[in-house]
Amino acid sequence: MMNKIAFRKPAGFTLLELLVVLVIIGLLVSFVGPRYFSQLGKSESKMARAQIRALEDALDQYRLDVGRYPATEEGLQALNAAPAGAQRWQGPYLKKAVPPDPWGMDYQYRSPGERGEYDLYSFGSDRQPGGTGDASDIGNW
Repeated sequence: MMNKIAFRKPAGFTLLELLVVLVIIGLLVSFVGPRYFSQLGKSESKMARAQIRALEDALDQYRLDVGRYPATEEGLQALNAAPAGAQRWQGPYLKKAVPPDPWGMDYQYRSPGERGEYDLYSFGSDRQPGGTGDASDIGNW
């Protein structure tokens, strides 16, 4: 008597099954992707606002010690190194160097400011004055 050996087909997915899975993944990405990337722009704006608030606190401490805000020419560097003529400087007022904004640009500082005692702002994602939406300027006003 001859033993019959049953041969099985190797287990796996058919091309059709793989295509269906890829279509489902593509649909999920098309729904989730835009929502994720729109939140990314908002998080950068929130980070810029938080950094501006921290710089405002350091500037206020500088003013309490020195009696005035740093001049435009002294800039935000006055928070880390004593400018000439600042006799009561008690800094540094920041633990680290002044960070760039979330888009890699320096924060803009002007004292006296056009909108207050000083203006501290970022140009936003477009890196130019003005703009709307995620590209709008973010400042201490």
